[in-house]
Amino acid sequence: MTDQLIPTRRAFPADDPIFALNTEAQARKAVGEAVLNATVGALLDDSGQLVVLEAVMDLWRDLTALEVAPYAPIAGDPAFLKILVRRHWPLLDTAGAACATPGGSGALALSLRNFLEPGQAVLTTAPFWGPYATLAGENGMQLTTAPWPAPGGALDAEAWESALRRLMKAQGRVLLWLNDPCHNPTGRSLSAADRMALMGVLREVSGLGPVTLLVDFAYLDYTREPEAVAAALADYAALGAEGRVLVGASLSLSKSLTLYGARCGALAFPWCGDPALQAALTQSCRGTWSNCAKAPQSLLLRLAQDGKAQARLAAEHRHWSDILAARALALDVALGIEGMAALHWQGGFFVTVPAVDPEATGGRLKAEGVFTVPLPEGLRVGLCGMRAADAPLLAKALRRVAAAR
Repeated sequence: MTDQLIPTRRAFPADDPIFALNTEAQARKAVGEAVLNATVGALLDDSGQLVVLEAVMDLWRDLTALEVAPYAPIAGDPAFLKILVRRHWPLLDTAGAACATPGGSGALALSLRNFLEPGQAVLTTAPFWGPYATLAGENGMQLTTAPWPAPGGALDAEAWESALRRLMKAQGRVLLWLNDPCHNPTGRSLSAADRMALMGVLREVSGLGPVTLLVDFAYLDYTREPEAVAAALADYAALGAEGRVLVGASLSLSKSLTLYGARCGALAFPWCGDPALQAALTQSCRGTWSNCAKAPQSLLLRLAQDGKAQARLAAEHRHWSDILAARALALDVALGIEGMAALHWQGGFFVTVPAVDPEATGGRLKAEGVFTVPLPEGLRVGLCGMRAADAPLLAKALRRVAAAR
């Protein structure tokens, strides 16, 4: 019955590629195969069980019917938006122009609808989270990239300036999605110097036309460098306050509160109170999903009023950040033993292992029961879903398949 589909909607894969790999890994494990599944994008404990933050779950269980069942405002509860923004910038008194979204993905989709025209391109990093391209494509847009720094390397400011100027010349405006700090999929953040260099380029290009920087803050709560994360947030705040570049944030409760299934987040422009921007965001919400779920918004309001719950949550974030750091260190040690370079994780759920032919390498690893996610620049490895004890197995498999090439 595909004749009813318009021609451009008939040739998609049956599932998201990452989810398809995860499904295959689980199926092979279910029939008794020894499988190392490093495709998972959610935090698992060392027994393979989904981690849920108990400070959050206790608040969730206490929600009343009227905190769950009614419609939330179309743009989200204003108090929720303010509290979510203040989790990142505690000194701000307003969320600015903002709206609740179904997770960070909803925030990204709304930015496309409001800051680019169909057929134009959004700029992001290489490598990038694969669904960025899906989001762009579903909105009739393209995605183009500039390089993320290599481990120990510096930002290629010339390449970034060239990409930004090329887009500005072609379409008269720029939208940049920047997943920093705790970059997915490399696990590395921009250094302070690299961030300053990129911001300098953005300031220059903003003299040629409107520039919107949307910072994707999916993984900030999971880092071994909390002071560096705080410094990065301050840098973005300073750029936003200048007003030359429109700075916004894609905010999500999925990873930060392990509320993946609640699908709640926000798109916020804390340094812009333009009523026209707020009206545009609200209209997009109404015409796309109408209202976001009320329960997670109610939960965040409760969390903001409960100091003990906040302290428990901070302790849980620190605990799981330490576990992720231990997994990353174990992998770096194992890679070194096998003669491969360390990956230098700083935060987030992933690292990326360089590979000459990622698709072929990923296929050979899969034949050995090791599942990773091939990217154009390498293989994404989910530290969030593997144990530190798995690191030697992964490193040995990587060395074998590289030697067999």
